[in-house]
Amino acid sequence: MADESESGIDEEKLAADWAAAAEADQPDMEAEASRAADENGQPGPAAGGGQATRVLNQDEIDSLLGFDSSDDEDRERSGIRAIINSALVSYERLPMLEVVFDRLVRLMTTSLRNFTSDNVEVSLDQITSIRFGDYLNSIPLPAILSVFRAQEWDNYGLITVDSSLIYSIVDVLLGGRRGTAAMRIEGRPYTTIERNLVERMISVVLNDLSQAFEPLSPVNFVYDRIETNPRFATIARPANAAILAKFRIDMEDRGGRLELMLPYATLEPVRELLLQMFMGEKFGRDSIWENHLATELWSTDIDIQAVLDEQLMTLREVMNLEVGATIMLNATPDTPVELRCGGIPLLCGRMGRIGPQIAVRVDRSLRPMRPNP
Repeated sequence: MADESESGIDEEKLAADWAAAAEADQPDMEAEASRAADENGQPGPAAGGGQATRVLNQDEIDSLLGFDSSDDEDRERSGIRAIINSALVSYERLPMLEVVFDRLVRLMTTSLRNFTSDNVEVSLDQITSIRFGDYLNSIPLPAILSVFRAQEWDNYGLITVDSSLIYSIVDVLLGGRRGTAAMRIEGRPYTTIERNLVERMISVVLNDLSQAFEPLSPVNFVYDRIETNPRFATIARPANAAILAKFRIDMEDRGGRLELMLPYATLEPVRELLLQMFMGEKFGRDSIWENHLATELWSTDIDIQAVLDEQLMTLREVMNLEVGATIMLNATPDTPVELRCGGIPLLCGRMGRIGPQIAVRVDRSLRPMRPNP
């Protein structure tokens, strides 16, 4: 009995020691969690054992909204801004448009060299999709905005020439000295001479743009008017999507930027053509495939029907026909016979016999004659 009492006392003492050790470790764990929360700037677990609500810091909020990147392009592709701009149609869905703009760069390089009698280098900076209203608000003033019209597509486009390119063109065409940058004069509107010289340059660019689209779809871009206030150059709704192509024009130590903007509504008539993808610049019809198709058509077998006569019968008469019934045809040996293919009358002739075979001699064609071009 003494041994059992002693063993019970030892077990109770051991349990009390374990309980005291657990109570001693609990404050240390809470203190460690509190210290970790202070270092991270976030609240730790609640004292009751539950998890407290996590609060986002400023960097995480900027990343969510798309303001954490210093690059404008990366900023537009991340966060809520990417969701908002996802409604815009990307120009990458129109692969032939890049081929057209690449052709435009080469044509403009040659045309502007002849126009200015100077060494001109034209380069394509970027092609982006943008809302029309956002583009008008982003145009740096002063600038000249030229509205042009696509006659075959019955819609409009916009060309923007910045001030540095305007003064560079004026300086080159009026015989300015080389080696000196064009001087920009602030605080005055553009003169008539400057507007006329820029209008001539825009006419050259529009002619090159027509040639760039010609292999894809013949179109004539015609100069409409020049504006200096973006509000008067509104050719589409502010929320409409448009394609913006930015070109850089360098003339030795002078130059500037030229921007070409085409609303998607303008390109809608040739959208199916712009969706096509070709290797290099070979686009249009394929003569090899046309010749192969013509060869196969000429060797195709078709069925020709020789119709002696036709009669209109009621359904009652057709249902009353029995085996051995006779249908009288109103055809004589001299009655013309129609030759049909797929139910379409093609030829007309007379029926006869050549040996054991029945034949039809063609007398005339039933196809309508095509008017001479």
